[in-house]
Amino acid sequence: MTNNNGSKDKSLEALDFIINVIKEHEQTLDRSINELATVTEQIGVTDVLNSKVDKVEEKINNLQREVTNLIGYLSNATKEALPTKAKQQESQGQKAPTELITSIQGGLFVILRCKHWEDFQVLAMHAQMLSFSYREDEKVFQAKAIKGNQIVAYAGSLPNFSLVLKTWLSQQFKIAEQNIFEGF
Repeated sequence: MTNNNGSKDKSLEALDFIINVIKEHEQTLDRSINELATVTEQIGVTDVLNSKVDKVEEKINNLQREVTNLIGYLSNATKEALPTKAKQQESQGQKAPTELITSIQGGLFVILRCKHWEDFQVLAMHAQMLSFSYREDEKVFQAKAIKGNQIVAYAGSLPNFSLVLKTWLSQQFKIAEQNIFEGF
């Protein structure tokens, strides 16, 4: 019987060993399943990101095509319109704006968008043409200047209004700006 107990003990030990090995394999399998789930989630996110990137690339390509078409259209429109204007001005005895015509006919424009008013002032100095607008609802001042083959643009807050008024008053009343002050 002792022999039988010894073999039972060995059998139980073997069963315990097998159960422990199976438990370890179960834990390893659980970890592997969790890692696989994480990888699967990441791949799913990557697919979503890839589709979003594809959509953004498509929009950029469409925008580039539209800009190219617009440049072509504007280039053709200005080539047709400006020489006619120049001929009319010459027939009226005025000198045609040849600088502007050649720069527009010369090809594409470079657009410089300035974040700071001071940069716009420097880059737009001696421009051939300048336009501005003020959007009251958004409180945004915009100015664009054509200088050679450059369009210099600014959008932002108005320059210091008291300085603008000071300059305007100086010109209106022919008084040096340093002799004009704000106040009473």
